[in-house]
Amino acid sequence: MKIVVTGTRGIPIIQGGVETHCEELYPRLVELGCEVTVVRRSCYVASNNKIKSYKGVKLKDIYAPRQKYIEALLHTFLAVLYAKKTKADILHIHAIGPALLTPFARLLGLRVVVTHHGRDYERKKWGKIAKTVLKTGEYLSARYANKLIVISEDINNTIKQKYNRFDADLIYNGVNIPIRSIETTYIQKLNLIPQKYIFTLGRFVEEKGFHGLIKAFTKLTDKEYKLVIAGLADHSDTYSKYLKQLAKENSVILTGFIKGEQLNELFSNAKLFVLPSFHEGLPISLLEAISYDIDVLVSDISANLEVKLPDAYYFQCGNWDDLKSKLEAKLSQKEHIKYDLSMYNWDTIASQTSVIYQQLANNH
Repeated sequence: MKIVVTGTRGIPIIQGGVETHCEELYPRLVELGCEVTVVRRSCYVASNNKIKSYKGVKLKDIYAPRQKYIEALLHTFLAVLYAKKTKADILHIHAIGPALLTPFARLLGLRVVVTHHGRDYERKKWGKIAKTVLKTGEYLSARYANKLIVISEDINNTIKQKYNRFDADLIYNGVNIPIRSIETTYIQKLNLIPQKYIFTLGRFVEEKGFHGLIKAFTKLTDKEYKLVIAGLADHSDTYSKYLKQLAKENSVILTGFIKGEQLNELFSNAKLFVLPSFHEGLPISLLEAISYDIDVLVSDISANLEVKLPDAYYFQCGNWDDLKSKLEAKLSQKEHIKYDLSMYNWDTIASQTSVIYQQLANNH
């Protein structure tokens, strides 16, 4: 079965939750017998990442301008044409922005699976026109996708209530159980001491709430801890520049985009992981944090609540005084619960996705 994948910036080692999702999912689907081609946006493919395949997944680089308002739609349009040209059995579109092209793909005779990763129109970075486009993408995916996958029950409820579509398949994001790093070489370069820093990661966009985390952190009475933020902005803008300046003024450590052993070290030695987001789908970064069995503190948005942590692990979204109080409580305690990750197994997720592909193939 030939699968063409679009909607992602690409794999491997490209920043983003959808990108991490695809990097974990598609090699496993290859092992299950699928022929998978991930179409990458050329503007995100670094010179040292110009490869033709990754763990059995074929990679096709297609032009995309690095311009946040048009790159996804233009690239998806070209990817749909590529899928038709290569006679793909199934086109799998990720995220509701790219899903705007679902009817076009159907008109070309393609069978389309869409994964809804989150209500992107709730992100603060988008203006009214962009939000309208994203809402339209959500509607068109719910209306025209042959198969619709949602990554959380919260998203599933949205699809049911807004569009009366009751046949979406709920397949969670996943996480690998890591081998904790025993090294400290990287964190020493950052002047960090194990168990003496708070950690978070994500793109530098306003809905991640990193500015609020910095403000709450600076008010802590205990000054022995440092704050580390890993990530970058996809596009340099007013907010990302503001965040970098705020971090500099308050001695917050910014690592840039990291993966592999460096990320492993930071997770393995952190005292606390914090996710202050205003918006998420089902955050892989949170799943990664609890896979390391470290203490976490997250905003009480619906996506985070779906992980079903105890009340003490949540703070009121956007209330930085509440975050400060909860930070102090967390840093003063020594024990936390053991997490249940049974629902977030990538092998199970790959099997569930393979079944959807097979059902769609059999129905045609």
